[in-house]
Amino acid sequence: MTIPKRYEITDEQWQRIESLFPPYRTGRPPKLSNRQAFNAVLWILKSGAAWRDLPERYGAWKTVYSRFRVWADTGLFEKMFRQLIDDPDLENVSLDSTSIRVHQKATGAKKTPAASSKTKPSV
Repeated sequence: MTIPKRYEITDEQWQRIESLFPPYRTGRPPKLSNRQAFNAVLWILKSGAAWRDLPERYGAWKTVYSRFRVWADTGLFEKMFRQLIDDPDLENVSLDSTSIRVHQKATGAKKTPAASSKTKPSV
């Protein structure tokens, strides 16, 4: 078992989704494997970086982007989410139990004009 780099999937995770990726059609085999391209997409999505900032270890950003578009257009990500939905990853869940008291005017209380605005002194 290899230890994945940051933002990459593990061997076990890859085995669960590997069969969902479309097979290669024609021509010579691509230099970039589906797993490597998927890890590149995860890196982009999790880091928030631009496609052009993709590290060289993932290959050419244009290749990764074109494969991402094909996967998105064919509904691969929806299929993947449907298959994995029964096993949620709770790594990034955050619950906040903070309560903040709201000013009475923000809760719909009756609004009355301020005392200073009722009468204006005349000079």
